[in-house]
Amino acid sequence: MNNSYTKKILEILGKKPAVSVEEIQEQIISPHLSPPLRRGGETRSKYAITRCLKNLSDEGLIEQISSPQNKYARLTNEGRKKMHSLELDNDTGIVNTSWDGLWRIILLDLPENRKNERESLRYLLKKAGFVCLKNSAWISPFPFEHLFMNIKKDLNLTTEMMIIVTENIDPESKKVLFENFGK
Repeated sequence: MNNSYTKKILEILGKKPAVSVEEIQEQIISPHLSPPLRRGGETRSKYAITRCLKNLSDEGLIEQISSPQNKYARLTNEGRKKMHSLELDNDTGIVNTSWDGLWRIILLDLPENRKNERESLRYLLKKAGFVCLKNSAWISPFPFEHLFMNIKKDLNLTTEMMIIVTENIDPESKKVLFENFGK
């Protein structure tokens, strides 16, 4: 699977509830090919994008919907998780890693019947630099709370996830946290 197309497709689909296949192709092909090259490379690129969409669909990351006028694609819950995971892998993203004096605490309480979601969220938390303090309490000095607010909204975790941003932590706990994060 063309990894750059996969990332671009997931990024495009992450911005809207559903996007036409034609629009996806247009957004990926147009910026990269100058007009003389577009004619020759467009067919190969469209084929590669179509194959990538099929692979993403087979993996359960997107679903494709056909209407009489057009074909559309949209992210599944698994696709949203993958998209957020790729956001954390993105080396070009600018994330302030200097401590602003605030701690980000995420309380996560997913039941056993949602074990896969719970494991995916734990993976994302670790990837974002969070440390598990107690069974379901995660903490980090890094400003990823907006990413996790989006994940909470996307996965409809209204009561299962709580995000707290605070500067107030007792002195004994602060010592342990400073040791963990080298602050």
